[in-house]
Amino acid sequence: MSATAPYAGPSPIRRPVAAAALLAALVSLVFGLLLAGAGPASAHAALTGSDPQDGAVVDTAPKEVTLSFSEAIAVGDDSIRVLDPSGKRADTEAEPRDLSEGSTVRYGVALHSGLPDGTYTVAWQAISADSHPISGAFTFSIGAPSETTVALSSQEAGGGPVGVVYDIARYAAYGGFVLLVGGSAFVLICWRGGASALPMQRLVVRGWLTLTAATLVMLLLRNPYTGSGKFADAFDLAGLQSVLDTKPGAALVSRLLLLGAAALFIAVLFGTYARREDEQERKDLTFGLAVGGGVVAAGIAATWAMSEHSSTGIQTSIAMPVDVAHLLAVAAWLGGLAALLVALYRTPDIGSASVRRFSAVAFGSVVVLAATGIYQSWRQVGSWSALTGTRYGQLLIIKVALIAVLLAVAWFSRRWTGRLTDASVASAGAEGTSAGAGDASAGAEEEDAAAGPEDTTPTAPDEASDDVAPERAAQLARQRAVLTATKKKRIRDADPERSGLRRSVLAEAAVAVVLLAVTTMLTSTEPGRTEEEAAGGATAATAPASAGPVNLSMPFDTGGQNGKGTVRIDIDPGRTGSNDLHVWIDGSDGEPMDVPELKLALTLESKDIGPLPVVPDRLAEGHWTASGVQIPMAGDWKIDVTVRTSDIDQVTIDKNAKIG
Repeated sequence: MSATAPYAGPSPIRRPVAAAALLAALVSLVFGLLLAGAGPASAHAALTGSDPQDGAVVDTAPKEVTLSFSEAIAVGDDSIRVLDPSGKRADTEAEPRDLSEGSTVRYGVALHSGLPDGTYTVAWQAISADSHPISGAFTFSIGAPSETTVALSSQEAGGGPVGVVYDIARYAAYGGFVLLVGGSAFVLICWRGGASALPMQRLVVRGWLTLTAATLVMLLLRNPYTGSGKFADAFDLAGLQSVLDTKPGAALVSRLLLLGAAALFIAVLFGTYARREDEQERKDLTFGLAVGGGVVAAGIAATWAMSEHSSTGIQTSIAMPVDVAHLLAVAAWLGGLAALLVALYRTPDIGSASVRRFSAVAFGSVVVLAATGIYQSWRQVGSWSALTGTRYGQLLIIKVALIAVLLAVAWFSRRWTGRLTDASVASAGAEGTSAGAGDASAGAEEEDAAAGPEDTTPTAPDEASDDVAPERAAQLARQRAVLTATKKKRIRDADPERSGLRRSVLAEAAVAVVLLAVTTMLTSTEPGRTEEEAAGGATAATAPASAGPVNLSMPFDTGGQNGKGTVRIDIDPGRTGSNDLHVWIDGSDGEPMDVPELKLALTLESKDIGPLPVVPDRLAEGHWTASGVQIPMAGDWKIDVTVRTSDIDQVTIDKNAKIG
């Protein structure tokens, strides 16, 4: 097909609409799957130990309870609570004391004197140094374990509906940043003529609106996200004030202020800059916009760096600037890719030189991404075992694989770019000029065909005044412009090189959407280095988790007459805390069997806990029960059952059960 042949394929209007619909569906699918399977954000500081330890049984009441963490945390008055078996506060309710020394992060709360024996629950909630809420709970006993009425919420900090909305806002913020910065850079560096293109203006403005709205949502939800988990607390002024006093709150407010400066930048870029015709003046303005826009973009990127992974851990003075450079490179590459896709599908005027300039920008961005990404990976992962054995490391592997796929697709785009010429656009322009300079009768025919009824109404000679001619001329000019643009678009869409480039760039954009989603997930996942360090210390305690009732069946034989039977045990709900225990004994004939004595004991050998004795009461023939059986912690418990069928015939049997 020649460059000037009429376009015979699908409508040029339908193709960009279909492409946009495909991308929108992909975005919705990816983010829906990620949000459905991600759950609450992972904790970035981990509980590495406590005194007393989780599940410990101490002889005398301690004076205080201390908790150790893998990294710095922010605590408040109720960050650590110690509850007695009846659910009342056993601590002095004072703000936790900072007992940290060197690299050891430790906080403690004092306990009341003269605490009675029993099982005590320690519940804690704080904010890690990289802005994510963390929480957990564990128990210890004084003297011996006992029943407890404490019931803790199974919802983790940062979870629930508030957590889902907050996570959506985080994803949207990154997407808006990429479109805002990448789209603006594409116009200034690659295609200055794009400043006059309405689709490019819409892309950048929508990026700004998305980032601004997402930042406002995150600021309002920050208090319930790290605290109560209730939407109603979003407008609690006291809570909002406390958020503003934190590092994440300050980062969000700073981002809003910088977005105000970004709005001014957008107004100049698509206003004064787009209308400037003098080449020297436009060159000077380009330099000013590049410097000012670069400062604003770096400032916005720094609001993430100052409040997330790079702001804590090792080498923060290096990590934060590296993180800023990484984010800017991501925006220049992926945001520029989105801008190129819009330009190829929605504007007829972008030339091969602009595409080649973006190719150079993308290559430079990839080099920066590689250098900064290697450093970030070493800092956050630290070892091969953490790379393959932690969620953060596995996501990082997926990210690297996606980058490899993106580079492979980009290689095809570079091949299409090398074959790209501007002949079609030039031809369209020449044909459009020729169409505008045709004979008057043909122009009048086209005019009359496109005009409404009032335009075709004969005009009386006395009405052909001077003030009518300019209106007709303007109408003719508008129609010539529409015809020229339509011809350009048809010829552009018929150009096989541009069609191939559009398809490869669309594929790049699809992979980029998934890549951006995985990158955002990395910011809410505990770094592999931290996870391994936490695993190297004491096991972090978490809130009790329901595992369902435990059902056991154990045959026995005491050796005497009628000494054979089966013991059936139900432990409900089969988790840490208070449980109801039922025991049934069936004889060899399957009928209920009474015995003179029945005793049970629970032992958690891995933690040296127990045996914890349980003496059930006879409820009916062959049926014994015990309520309020206290299981202090989750684990693989050994259940010993002693059955006596006569004065001298007795046997003890055991079986392991996973509880909690």
